Amino acid sequence: MLSFVRALGEGCAIRSDSRRHALRARRAALPGSAAAPAVQQTLARSFTLTGQGVHGGRPASMTLAPAGADVGIVFSLAGAEIDAHWSRVVASKLCTRLAGDGASVSTVEHVMAALAALRVDNALVVLDGDEIPAMDGSARDFVSAIDEAGVVALSAPRRALRVVKPARVSDGAGWAELRPAAAGLHLDVEIAFPCPVGRQRLALDLTPETFRRELAGARSFGFMRDAERLWREGLALGANLDNTLVFDARAAINPHGERFADECVRHKMLDVVGDLALAGAPIIGAFRSYRGGHSLNLALLEAAARAGALALELDAHNEGMSATGRSLSP
Repeated sequence: MLSFVRALGEGCAIRSDSRRHALRARRAALPGSAAAPAVQQTLARSFTLTGQGVHGGRPASMTLAPAGADVGIVFSLAGAEIDAHWSRVVASKLCTRLAGDGASVSTVEHVMAALAALRVDNALVVLDGDEIPAMDGSARDFVSAIDEAGVVALSAPRRALRVVKPARVSDGAGWAELRPAAAGLHLDVEIAFPCPVGRQRLALDLTPETFRRELAGARSFGFMRDAERLWREGLALGANLDNTLVFDARAAINPHGERFADECVRHKMLDVVGDLALAGAPIIGAFRSYRGGHSLNLALLEAAARAGALALELDAHNEGMSATGRSLSP
């Protein structure tokens, strides 16, 4: 997420009520929509999206193509292939960067969130550069393109990672945790930034429908006061009002303002979905974070995997039988 400043204070009034948002999200979910498919899925056809890298500022093109069962999500660039897995993460400052086979790719979180939320288990992501196109700073364009291409079933059972015991990490200011849950993935995210963002909290059960409606359109956000520092660090070189929600000391300065009154926490949750998608399989459990970010999300994945808190199993439609699959370790 392009959050130009770390959570430094909590002096602003709370701008969203967590109970109200949790109830609204649950009531809005369509009956039966939470049930995951029993078999793996992939894209029905290929498509290409072009844009600009938000950090490098260079033109970026990405083609998503179907892939066979048990392939997972694989990024292909410059003759290299990089598995979308937490063990491939090499940087997590303001975005998630993966590396392997002598190449690296940055800002994978938004496309990973769209693929995971729409239950695309296998796909090849072919790039002509080292960064995913930012589009409008959200996952909306990725969702629209996946919906237009369509998703098809594969003749292989879908696996999931069930949280079987709690796991928690902290960096002193914030924390993130995973706990067991009966089904699906429940998300509860709270942020605390200086004014005008303030404290915001949102909770919902992740389904394709809740992702499309509640999270996909939430954009990366940042603060004008931090722009020059980030540019000196070689970050946010492609950030602008078309792909970033930008705040001055009083409000968002984008021509049409915020898409949601609590767009910032929604984008933080979108990032969580993308980071958790690097687990290697969909997670069944409850995620909670306070003043989190990419670094904490990914540290939590690694800690949970290494502590044996994630158990690989077949989808519930297959009666929860144990199964072997891609290793959770590097």
